[in-house]
Amino acid sequence: MTTRIIEKTVTFQRPFVLAGLDEVLPAGDYLVETEEELIGGLSYAAYRRISTVLRLQAESGLPHLTRAMTVDPEELDQALRRDCNGAHD
Repeated sequence: MTTRIIEKTVTFQRPFVLAGLDEVLPAGDYLVETEEELIGGLSYAAYRRISTVLRLQAESGLPHLTRAMTVDPEELDQALRRDCNGAHD
């Protein structure tokens, strides 16, 4: 199957938490990578999401070191909405 990766940057104005991570993540910009695969056999191009990964700065703070965390895209969207609304996690 053909796959593609879509990258976008999301910005959190406040510290936030996500399930599966035992730390509070600081406010800032985060790269989100969504991998999708082409659904075959259709008369038009359609893709299905395979995974969503959030890139995290390494605790050392060195800009070239990152960690990757697979996240639930719905949970990430909810965290972004809470951040926009000023709600705390």
